[in-house]
Amino acid sequence: MIDALRFEWVRLRTIRSTYWLIGLALFLNAAVAFLVNLATRNNPLDTDIVGATVTGGGTASPLPLLAVFMAAVGILATGHEYRYGTIQPTLTTIPRRATVLTAKLAVVAAAAVAVTVASMLVNVAVGLVFWGEFPGLTEQPLDAALPGYVLLVVLWAVLGAALAQLFRSVPAALVAILVTPLVVEQMIFRLSLVPALDWLAPMIKFLPFSAGLRLVDLSGTAALTDADNFDLFGRWAAGGVFTAFVAIVLTAAWTLFARRDA
Repeated sequence: MIDALRFEWVRLRTIRSTYWLIGLALFLNAAVAFLVNLATRNNPLDTDIVGATVTGGGTASPLPLLAVFMAAVGILATGHEYRYGTIQPTLTTIPRRATVLTAKLAVVAAAAVAVTVASMLVNVAVGLVFWGEFPGLTEQPLDAALPGYVLLVVLWAVLGAALAQLFRSVPAALVAILVTPLVVEQMIFRLSLVPALDWLAPMIKFLPFSAGLRLVDLSGTAALTDADNFDLFGRWAAGGVFTAFVAIVLTAAWTLFARRDA
C-alpha cells in the first residue's frame, strides 16, 4: 500500500493537468470571493457574505466551482490510466487491484482536502481586504457549513474518480458528473411542479447532488427549492444521501474493476 500511495502521489504531482486544474480552481474561487465582496462592500457583514466569500460562492451555487475542478482531478486520476493505456503496467507493478484503487482514492481525497482548505484561506485573505476584521467562522451556521463544504468537495472528487473507473472514459465521466445535476435533477424538479406530476415531489429530497448542496446551506433553503415545501432533509441527513450515492457508484466501479479485464 505504501508503494501504491507513493506511486499515486508521484503521478498526481507530475501531471500537468493537475496544476492547471488546481490553479484555475484557486484563481476562480478567489475571483468569485473578490466579486462578492466588491458587490457587497457597503453592506453589513453577515454570515451569507462570509459564507459566499470563504467558499467562493459555493453556498449559493448549484455547482460549486471547486467541487467541479476537484472532480475533474479525480476523473483524470483513473481515466488517464485507460486513455493512455497505462493501466496494464500499473497492474503489472501493483497486481492487487484493491490496493491500486484504494491508493488512488486516498490520494485524490487528501488532495481535495488540502486544496479546499488552501482555497478557503485564500478567500478569507481576499475578504479581509474589504472587511478589515477577521470574521467569526465558528458562529452558526458557518460552524457546520464550512466543514460541510470540505466534505462536499471531497465527495465530488471521489465520485469523479469512481465514475471514470466505472466508465473507463474521461469524457463519459465528465458528462455524467455535469449533466446529472444541471439537467437531470433540474428536469425532475421542474416536472414535480406540474400538478399532474406532483407525485415526483417526495423524490426531490433524494436527488443526490441537490442533497449534497445542503451540506453548505446557510439560509435553510436548498439550491433547487424551499426546504419546507418539499420536506427536505437536514444538513447531515442530506449529506448522507449524497454520500450513499457516491458509495453506490464507487461499489459498482470497484466490482467491475475487480472482475473485468484491464
